[in-house]
Amino acid sequence: MLRALDEVGIEPDLILGTSIGAFNGSVMADRPGQAGVEALTRLWTEIGESDVLQGSRLDRLKNVAAFRPALHETSELRALLEHVHPRDRRIEQLTVPFQCVAASIERAAEHWFTSGPLIEALLASSAVPALFPPVEIGGEHFYDGGLVNSVPLGRAVDLGAREIYVLQVGRIESPLRPPERLHEAALISFEIARRHRYTTAVENLPEGIDLHVLPSGNPVAFDDTRQLKWRDVGSTNALVEGAYGASMAYLDAARS
Repeated sequence: MLRALDEVGIEPDLILGTSIGAFNGSVMADRPGQAGVEALTRLWTEIGESDVLQGSRLDRLKNVAAFRPALHETSELRALLEHVHPRDRRIEQLTVPFQCVAASIERAAEHWFTSGPLIEALLASSAVPALFPPVEIGGEHFYDGGLVNSVPLGRAVDLGAREIYVLQVGRIESPLRPPERLHEAALISFEIARRHRYTTAVENLPEGIDLHVLPSGNPVAFDDTRQLKWRDVGSTNALVEGAYGASMAYLDAARS
């Protein structure tokens, strides 16, 4: 999607991100345009060919046996982030204005990081419950921003955006259905809660907002187990090419 936007000359004035969108968005905010696209392509390709995300199965088993609140340690995700950002990088130092969101446990509310240490904010925004422990910042604990604002249209509008491009991972393209198995009931319930805010925001967009939801080229069903395999990036090239082709077709049609 980013490659397609760059090739048709669309440059962002503001980048908002949630979870993995915060991670990728921060790279583009730091190196806008082709430089950021190349950096992300290189990063995810190299990660797929290395063991940086493999971690230790023994450590995961220890976490389960000790009844810890997560399967993985925050250090695994931090290692990934430090592939592309210096440890002391701050949000306000990025080239393009950038913000990311996380879910505050104590306040049961969304929290937007607009300044301060970049990697800590990205860790908070990406702390998927059960996969990673909450991230503590300033005495407050945070979980993944997708719990409270997975597609932050309202935030973009409040900050003055009038032309918005949504880069999503494929879930909102897939229809929901009634559950057929016990475990699906929880998955569907969570997906309804997550999509509700987005659909409500779309329905209530002010007049004059030009909204574009880029196609992923790879719709992800609510019960697709791939979304739980966060370290499996072996299909990166295929996913990138699928999204690029679908997004270019969309943008060509939108401009014609």
